[in-house]
Amino acid sequence: MAVLEINFMSRELRRGVPIHMILPNDLAPELMEGNSNFDRPMKTLFLLHGFSGCAMDWALESRVQHLSWKYNMAILSPSGENSFYLNWQGSGGKYQTYVGVELVEYIRKTFGLAKTPKHTYIGGMSMGGFGALHTGLRYPENFSKMFGLSSAMIMKKVKNMKPGFEDSIGDYGYYTRVFGNPEELDYSENNPEYLVKQRKDAGETIQPILMVCGDKDFLIEENREFRDFLQSENVNITYWERPGFHEWKFWNQYLEPAVQWLLK
Repeated sequence: MAVLEINFMSRELRRGVPIHMILPNDLAPELMEGNSNFDRPMKTLFLLHGFSGCAMDWALESRVQHLSWKYNMAILSPSGENSFYLNWQGSGGKYQTYVGVELVEYIRKTFGLAKTPKHTYIGGMSMGGFGALHTGLRYPENFSKMFGLSSAMIMKKVKNMKPGFEDSIGDYGYYTRVFGNPEELDYSENNPEYLVKQRKDAGETIQPILMVCGDKDFLIEENREFRDFLQSENVNITYWERPGFHEWKFWNQYLEPAVQWLLK
């Protein structure tokens, strides 16, 4: 099991960026014996952290190393800072393009992985759940499936913001820098609902989506609303609502079932 800390120069972010990566490429034969996951090419999962997190969060808080070797899956986590994995206005802030295009290309070139969408997935929790669903919808040529745990699908909240707004996450200036003009969000590529409608209008089929949320999570209504929207658009959506809160205990409980869902 190789655990890598990678820093490379991102053209989209215009600076050196960190990536944490787990690569099950040196396992002892007895660990692979009888495991059918090693009868196929290695899969790749881009796993995104939440607000105020970093590239190391999944490695420190979850069992990603165990899941990596159990399912023959390279798991890598970039640092998305507090970007919601969207392209901010101005140079050096194209997080969406960084994760959805540049990082995929880098992993292909450097490790020979994620060569086709069939073998490449994206997932995340909270802000990273939003980022995973948005990125997967935006770049279907790179990701065949996507999942979000307790996803921060806060588009409706952002649309209704006015100057002077502030909460525990940020102020009006922060949200407009990330999402753009709230009044234009209904018709912006920063809105996953708009991406779905845009792709459906073009005759495209949306990749399968998994959403998981705790029934006591403060984002439960946002998850239900996005689920209802996807169902109304006839998207292949699997939705699990289970007892739980917005916390690592819940995400650890459902990360492995999410990986199993990806591999079905």
